[in-house]
Amino acid sequence: MAKTDFTYRHGSQEKLGILLVNLGSPDAATPSAVRRYLAEFLWDRRVVDAPRWLWWLVLHGIILRTRPARAAKAYQEVWTDQGSPLVATSRLQTQAIEKALMKKFRGDIIVDLAMRYGKPSIKDGLHALRKAGARRMIILPMYPQYSATTTASVFDEVTNVLQGWRWLPDLRFINHYHDHVKYIEALANSIRRHWEKNERGDRLLFSFHGVPQRYIESGDPYYCHCLKTARLTAEALQLEQDQWQVVFQSRFGKEPWLQPYCDKTLQQLPKDGVKNIDIICPGFSADCLETLEEIEIQNRELFMEAGGESYHYIPALNTEPEHIDALCEILTAHCFGWPETMPNWDAGKRAVEDNKSRERALNMGAKQ
Repeated sequence: MAKTDFTYRHGSQEKLGILLVNLGSPDAATPSAVRRYLAEFLWDRRVVDAPRWLWWLVLHGIILRTRPARAAKAYQEVWTDQGSPLVATSRLQTQAIEKALMKKFRGDIIVDLAMRYGKPSIKDGLHALRKAGARRMIILPMYPQYSATTTASVFDEVTNVLQGWRWLPDLRFINHYHDHVKYIEALANSIRRHWEKNERGDRLLFSFHGVPQRYIESGDPYYCHCLKTARLTAEALQLEQDQWQVVFQSRFGKEPWLQPYCDKTLQQLPKDGVKNIDIICPGFSADCLETLEEIEIQNRELFMEAGGESYHYIPALNTEPEHIDALCEILTAHCFGWPETMPNWDAGKRAVEDNKSRERALNMGAKQ
């Protein structure tokens, strides 16, 4: 992108920019595309904090030689005509949130999308907002529960990009929303709607993505955030303690991760007499490989083979109106005090004032 795109220009119309950031996806469901994606994802220190020299040998000597082909087959199971389900859904969420906020504030608000790994990148997303005139920016990592492996990694990359900018925007960063009342209501209502259409299972499982246990012991609040999300949702549904359970999925490597493990639990439940379950993944704001392939396909097979009778995956909130409303309310809370959200904001009047400001500057000898 040309440097002139970001040259300071007197009287340019300022806007509020919002960047939604999710994890990311390969460009295609092929081994080569998956290899590029995994190389970026797994090299992040926030994701794997092993010594760099040792991890480089393991990553390039073993993992990237064997895992991409297997992972590509899994992606092929969930790939759509629009490509990655995560990216496709995230784009729809972006459009819906921008439409809702523009209607709410009648201001100059731009909402764009980025992925922490893969495309569109955080760098491209920030540059797009800046090129469109955003001088105030809100970053919303689409991870309800905070973890250094996800939320903090987004912060790292945002600040890394901004280090190359001469004129920084006003910036607000949303850390988490694991216990926001509207988010909890959206989760609870999605479960109620599922139960209205399907026979209710004997137990409701809340499955969250796992992280190594030592990350929690080092001060990451992720485990507590997950438990609180599940507890608040269970309370909203008026469930008894034995009617719901928290599990953790997607572990990788040999060291202990957060427990109980989802797959092991699903294999044990039928033996304990729990043969009909519902499972939801509240940590995923959009359905993706980990929900559509791992939970919906792989773990269903584990449960049924172990003697289960019925297994229902309750989809992520995706583009549900209540989900969009919840995200808009979260964003609104972080917009207060900025011009575009004030009651007296008049975009047309502001444009006239900006043009006058530019004329004055040019008359005084400004070049831009």
